[in-house]
Amino acid sequence: MTSNIPKTSDATENELVTSCLVAVAESRDVAALRKIFTLYSPRIRAYLIKHTRDVQAAEDLVQEVMLAIWRKAEQFDPMRGSAAAWIFAIARNTYIDAWRRKKRPEFDLNDPALMADPEPEPTDILVQRQRQDAVQKAMQTLPQEQIDLIKLSFFEEASHSTIAKQLSLPIGTVKSRIRLAFGRLRTALEDLK
Repeated sequence: MTSNIPKTSDATENELVTSCLVAVAESRDVAALRKIFTLYSPRIRAYLIKHTRDVQAAEDLVQEVMLAIWRKAEQFDPMRGSAAAWIFAIARNTYIDAWRRKKRPEFDLNDPALMADPEPEPTDILVQRQRQDAVQKAMQTLPQEQIDLIKLSFFEEASHSTIAKQLSLPIGTVKSRIRLAFGRLRTALEDLK
């Protein structure tokens, strides 16, 4: 039993598809797109099933490929390659885009990480200000050299070795003076309570 579809050579098929792509690009010829669909949708479907291993996903992607061909037909240049190569490049890129979308999670607008921090309560603001005032008063009880060390270490986030180089002190001295300053701060803050 013979098929009713005439056999064509690759060159003849390429010429046919090229002329169809030109017709789609120039005049949005639906009949030309239908011919491309008839010739290539089974091949694209097989290609996409092989990659996705999901028949339904492949069917959906075939539709995306055909839509992309419709939209991008004017970008086809027969001097740069065959129509089949151009069509399968679109199929490959469509598959890659779908794979990337699948790998990238959707944003959950209710995710706590995406929500703005709530406005602090007035009592929390008051408590925070009182703590800041207490720390400032406690810092005033320290000698200036210890205040400088704490500012460098905790406010400017300098490492102990950087502070030692900057102040021309041994690193052990820097560490012990910071420890001593914290001891004095702790005592001063307990006295303020």
